[in-house]
Amino acid sequence: MSDIVKGVLSGGWGLVVGWILPAAVNVLLAVWLLPGVAGLPRLGDIADDATRTGLVALAVAILGGLLLAAVQTPLFRILEGYLGWPRPLVAAGRRRMLRRKHLLADRLDAARLADAEADGTLDEAGAAALAAMRAHPLVGRHVAADARRGSVQRGLMHERLRRFPVDDGQVVATRLGNAIRRLEEYGYDRYRLDSQVFWYELTAVVPERTAKQVDQARTTVDFFVSLLFGHLIVAAVAVGAVLSGTVTGSVQLWISVAALLLLSVGWYRAAVVTTDDWAAAVRAMVNVGRVPLAEALGLRLPEGLSEERTMWTLSSQLTRLAYDERAEQLDKYRNAEAGSRISVES
Repeated sequence: MSDIVKGVLSGGWGLVVGWILPAAVNVLLAVWLLPGVAGLPRLGDIADDATRTGLVALAVAILGGLLLAAVQTPLFRILEGYLGWPRPLVAAGRRRMLRRKHLLADRLDAARLADAEADGTLDEAGAAALAAMRAHPLVGRHVAADARRGSVQRGLMHERLRRFPVDDGQVVATRLGNAIRRLEEYGYDRYRLDSQVFWYELTAVVPERTAKQVDQARTTVDFFVSLLFGHLIVAAVAVGAVLSGTVTGSVQLWISVAALLLLSVGWYRAAVVTTDDWAAAVRAMVNVGRVPLAEALGLRLPEGLSEERTMWTLSSQLTRLAYDERAEQLDKYRNAEAGSRISVES
């Protein structure tokens, strides 16, 4: 029994909290909203026969959670704007996200310039830039209000801006897609270390606590995504039951469906916000894991950042592309001591 508990608290904890628990919540919602439909028990039945009916409901929740976990990649890609989106909608969404990103950046710049103007330290170039921002049809609406914002409110604006990728070319069509994309591009943007290519290598060499932090932060996002899709499924079943004549479309039922849809929007926004911890955990994994990763790959980390970026670029190309003779440029970064140690051990 202790081994089972240890297994749940380690590798299986993310599955239980991230997918099975939200599935159980949605099963209870379905039982409450559609009693007796499609074989669903009633709440009274669960209370009267808690052992048998409760076990059946638990089994359905576990199976539902496992099913959602098994298809989590396409579920995330739908929310990120990669899967099932028409190309014109993707393009329009991406343009909208770029406008939001640039507007936030311009507002923060305008607030900084307004502070300098109030302090009397604004130079001519800054004064011209501030005047142009005040004349801008979008940025100008916020300059006066943003100048009055305190450090906490501006910090929240910075948080919203940091949920976008640094590179405009990496911006995608949805808020969740951008929030996840920024953590995927961190290693490449700073060090040219593609964390997506070296993900399993990184998780193998970083301290166990660092790897657990990444898993725990991801679990929180999984929880809200699972709740979101579970609510949509329950709402779709309810609408289908009404259309098929299985249940009567009462006012209470339609209010419940509308509430589920509104809650789904709330869970989506919560998933976007909770990616902040996920991004911080991935950032720590990249920063801490660079040195042991280089050693594990038999490489010597250069002293200069520019040289390090070149090394990781060559390493990523060697890993994800077919071999090319230009990869021999990586030889100058190889650790001769590691090679000799391997020879001695063999």
